[in-house]
Amino acid sequence: QVQLVESGGGLVQAGGSLRLACEVSGRSPDNRHVAWFRQADGKEREFVSSLRWDGGAIYYADSVKGRFTISRDDTKIKVYLEMNSLEPADTAVYHCAVSDRDCPSAECASSPTEFHYWGPGTQVTVSS
Repeated sequence: QVQLVESGGGLVQAGGSLRLACEVSGRSPDNRHVAWFRQADGKEREFVSSLRWDGGAIYYADSVKGRFTISRDDTKIKVYLEMNSLEPADTAVYHCAVSDRDCPSAECASSPTEFHYWGPGTQVTVSS
């Protein structure tokens, strides 16, 4: 079993920055993927970014490329999402998740259906 807890959300003005953290406990992600997804009110869950825990490809949604950076801390078993140049459209609940397997493609590593373990989420609100 894997348990996930997100932190770092809050209210920020447009153009500001936030750093989200996802603490992973229980079974190590090993060769699986850890991802950030977000869900705004009334909208479907949307992929943000993912990385393979043991190293390898990192993926970003086009909407956040150049503004968001995903990283991991091996010693603390945490995954971070550094968010810069935030826009009102980034307002959502942000969830971290761990995949069921070692995804072989970007499509796999960005699909919510490939991720079995989810955290409760942290709210990010960007005001204009």
